[in-house]
Amino acid sequence: MKSWLIPIFLLAAILAASVLNCRAMERDVTRWQSQLEQTEEAISAENWQDAKKLLSQSYEDWSKRQTYLHITAQHSLVDSADAMYRRCAALITVQDPECMAELADLTHQLWLLSEIERFSIKNVL
Repeated sequence: MKSWLIPIFLLAAILAASVLNCRAMERDVTRWQSQLEQTEEAISAENWQDAKKLLSQSYEDWSKRQTYLHITAQHSLVDSADAMYRRCAALITVQDPECMAELADLTHQLWLLSEIERFSIKNVL
């Protein structure tokens, strides 16, 4: 009986860590998406200075989680989202309305990060 305790404990610890990682990722992505929605609202109001400031704050928040993201998520998704943040910033700087499409792509990319880390049958199989 004792020979089963250690593997069961390890499996329970791995499951708990997976669930915690999923929740942390969902919390972060929800926060970033909310920040991007505020940026979109500022752009819609043609308030480019606020949009630039909001995107900068979101990118700073994003940057603080880079180590965690590179450990837990696929590097290609993280790198793509980072590049999208930078393209959005460049488009906002020149006040290009095309930044709305780039923000929509970035929001979707962040959703993909959350989706891939989600604990579901689709991701397990």
